[in-house]
Amino acid sequence: MNISKYTTRWILFFTVLLGAACDDFLTETDPSNFNTDNYFTQPAHAESIVNATYQSLYPMHERQAWLITELQTGSANSTFTANGGFPSFQLVRNLDMSSDHPSVENIWDSHYQGIGNANIAILRIPEISMDEAQKARLLGEVRFLRAYYYFNLVRIFGGVPLIRQPIDLGSPDLNPTQATVEEVYDLIVEDLMIAEAAGLPFNDASGRVTTGAVKSLLADIYLTMAGFPLQLGASYYELARDKAKEVIDSQEYTLFDSHDAFRRKANDNTGEYIFMVQFDELEQPSNALQFGLPPFKLGVSAYSSEQGFSYAQREFVESYESGDQRAEEGAFFFTKFTSESDRSDTVQFGNYYNFKFFDEAAHLSTAQSGLNWQVIRYADVLLDFAEATNELAGPTSETLEAVNQIRRRADIPELIGLDQAQFREAIWIERWHEQYFEGETWFDMVRTRKALDYVNGQFNDYVGHTFVDGATLEERHLLFPIPTPEIRNNLNLEQNLGY
Repeated sequence: MNISKYTTRWILFFTVLLGAACDDFLTETDPSNFNTDNYFTQPAHAESIVNATYQSLYPMHERQAWLITELQTGSANSTFTANGGFPSFQLVRNLDMSSDHPSVENIWDSHYQGIGNANIAILRIPEISMDEAQKARLLGEVRFLRAYYYFNLVRIFGGVPLIRQPIDLGSPDLNPTQATVEEVYDLIVEDLMIAEAAGLPFNDASGRVTTGAVKSLLADIYLTMAGFPLQLGASYYELARDKAKEVIDSQEYTLFDSHDAFRRKANDNTGEYIFMVQFDELEQPSNALQFGLPPFKLGVSAYSSEQGFSYAQREFVESYESGDQRAEEGAFFFTKFTSESDRSDTVQFGNYYNFKFFDEAAHLSTAQSGLNWQVIRYADVLLDFAEATNELAGPTSETLEAVNQIRRRADIPELIGLDQAQFREAIWIERWHEQYFEGETWFDMVRTRKALDYVNGQFNDYVGHTFVDGATLEERHLLFPIPTPEIRNNLNLEQNLGY
């Protein structure tokens, strides 16, 4: 890492105590001069550093992290024309990303900023005299966040520096080496097991980390560890199944009745949503929704920065089953909308843009969206449970029902009479179709080493799979490049294959 830059950033980040990660719990400030040696004396200081750790959720989910992984699936496309778009995103879509790409540096920096604050919290909160239950809760939250940040890093970059302690210019980790992938996962699981025992509420509409979120993330992590690159197999499918089943059996979560519910602010942190990045239209508006809009010259939104960053590949939309409500106009996609200058006039886009999380009030008038960004949904847990259980025992009535709940909402026929191999691919297809525009599909491709051919509905090996426009996946596309500044400033780092 570029440690001097990183160290300066987390110190400034901690000092100002940024933190709008949740609407009502990141409001404290301390106007006095302080540093990490004299600050941690009060319960409010513990709250502040944990709140600062939440803050790193913003850059990764508001912008590049989910978008560049979505573009590398072949289900989304990007345009760079006189009408909008950025060439850097087209490079990702064309599989031409380099280590100089700004998105990879943004992802690296934001994740390690969160890890840096988490490390401070884990070290210093135990020293504060405060209610022990509150202390355990805060440490549980920050352990979840550190695990989540490392989970993203290890999937995107592979082996990364494993930083457990705060860093200053005298730290032995000033120029760290890369840990193995297995070592990173060991810390992730350790953190989440501590968080699971921290006494967090199972469900909570505040937006803070919950036990339900911890168990759901563990299910996803165990499922990933069962597949590539670790290939730990049956015992980890069993762990994934059991954790997902605990969430299902809690009856704390349920699917929304319709996909329209994704677009309603009142539903944030409730029902299907297990963990979200918190936004507020006045204090911390979301910018992510603008990336699903058509180019600004089409003029359909109150936003002045319609860029046309991303739209769905036509063949992907056409791969949904006939009658699937998710592929209908105004569900997950839209191809037309009224003109911002005359709402009685309809504008045709020519492409399928994202309507899944469309904020009508923001686009029609305010240009400020307060919709939260989903990190874990109940649908994700149902699919994890179905896949893990199928790998162990083939289709069962429980696993079929887990997937069929999602299919019933989409108004498509329930799955019946499938063998293990058929059900495996049916679950994968359901993931592709249900989780579009959520940044999850590329991670599924990497852990399964499979890619969906949208034209014939068949799964190909990841390496060698060709997108509909001719770009072909290579082994190097299993990871993203480590940012050039990190390689230049730390000679102990090794660049990933092919970059």
